[in-house]
Amino acid sequence: MATKTILIGMDGATFTVLDTLVRPSGAEPPVMPFLGELLSRGASARLRSTPNPLTPPAWVSLMTGRSPGHHGVYDFIRAEEMRDDVFFTLYDARDCRVETIWSIASRQNRRFAALNFPFTAPPNRELNGILVPGFIPWRHLRRNTTPAGFYDRLKSLPDFEAKELAWDFDQEKQSLEQLSDEDREAWVRYHLPRENQWFRIAEFILKEDAPDLLAVLFDGVDKIQHQAWLFLDPSLQPEGPSEYHQRMRSLCLDYFRQLDGFVQTLVEMAPDDVQVLIASDHGFTATTEIVRINQFLAEKGYLAWKEMPDTEAARRREESMFANLDWKATSAYCRTPSSNGITIRINEDGQEGGVPPADYERFRARLKADLESWVDPETGERYIAEIHEREEVFAGPAMDEAPDLLLVLRDHGFVSIKNKTPAVEPREETAGTHHPDGIVIACGPGVQAGRQNEARRIEDVAALVLYSLGLAIPEDFEGQVPSEFFTEEYLQSHPVIEGGVTRSVAGTVTGEAMEEDEKDKLMAQLQMLGYVD
Repeated sequence: MATKTILIGMDGATFTVLDTLVRPSGAEPPVMPFLGELLSRGASARLRSTPNPLTPPAWVSLMTGRSPGHHGVYDFIRAEEMRDDVFFTLYDARDCRVETIWSIASRQNRRFAALNFPFTAPPNRELNGILVPGFIPWRHLRRNTTPAGFYDRLKSLPDFEAKELAWDFDQEKQSLEQLSDEDREAWVRYHLPRENQWFRIAEFILKEDAPDLLAVLFDGVDKIQHQAWLFLDPSLQPEGPSEYHQRMRSLCLDYFRQLDGFVQTLVEMAPDDVQVLIASDHGFTATTEIVRINQFLAEKGYLAWKEMPDTEAARRREESMFANLDWKATSAYCRTPSSNGITIRINEDGQEGGVPPADYERFRARLKADLESWVDPETGERYIAEIHEREEVFAGPAMDEAPDLLLVLRDHGFVSIKNKTPAVEPREETAGTHHPDGIVIACGPGVQAGRQNEARRIEDVAALVLYSLGLAIPEDFEGQVPSEFFTEEYLQSHPVIEGGVTRSVAGTVTGEAMEEDEKDKLMAQLQMLGYVD
């Protein structure tokens, strides 16, 4: 058995940064020379993320070849309205409605290993491969790693440390708000050994198991850029930077230099005819202002804040992660900052508040018009650059779970849902946020050398992985093989084949839920990254 395809995920990777690390200006040597070699030997393109360029829907789309309206994962947090209240829980693999590439490859006798991908826990135990999930507390790694016994194999690795491998909430919970200079430096340093753990597992599997498909996700790119974008964005580099700025930039570059070494080692360990695919779930850019969407909706009469007593407990509730609303007087609201969407409450089953079903279209049109009229008084520019109705961007059987309106802020930032004024204000410091355009790179047999292509959709990566494995592309995939990446000769000898539909996933994933204290820690981590207020 020999590895045919290596898929490397780089969460949040963007050509805005990578181009400067591959081809630096001046006489400095490149930070990522091997990535530069892959780019010169292969094909690349910007990769357009899901309509809301967020980790959960984007990685699930990459793993399924389907858009959120079909797979049903929209956010980190899933909400359910129950009459006069709203309850929140975390999405997991059981919420994905469609088949993944791991399952498609597995049932066609291709062995895989998937490491650190989110929303793969709890796993399908019938898969023909190795799955070590990401985005879970370390105490859940053993029970969510498959096959049974593989976790014990990992424990034989020198210096294996599960707490370092998974999200270490005790390490990260200190940074719930804006980090101090010292804490931000520690935050970047923390991710170097953590990524090394995932690399060493990938290296171990490649050597000992040689699966047909090795897929590993390095998520430190995203986490570092959220907190250290000031030191990476080429447009933000100051003249005569401070000693701290120089030290932080150097530390960030150490991370990317290490990542380049990981990629090089894995590729050089694989057979010469391996195809290498690199993709990110979204890109990155700078956000400069805070947009408090629920405050705006309150001022327009669409929602009402719940009146709270002047107590310490009440103040803590006001500072908590979800909007504290009077549901009986609320017709439209934003559930989470990461959703960047507005949910319209429908008045059904005799509940108080909300909008009668017959008035939905008229109400949504008025709400949309109010949002479009919200402009910067100094420039006349809209704070919300784009407003999409859900049927425009989330069409599919899972559309009913999507926000009624999806918002794109003028700086691509995430909204705030807190009860604070003013509704818009500048950030004290420029921060990193998601951009719709990520990256995709392919290199190996049949791939056109040095070709930069037009942008592709994130769903196309799933089709590209299956094509690389010699498998047919399911006819119900939304993703398509980027044929322009390959030479005509290769396409003729390896034609793209359309297969049958994907299989139903009903009942294939079962497992235990996280304990409430671990959910709280995960929420705190999301809060630190800015996805939850």
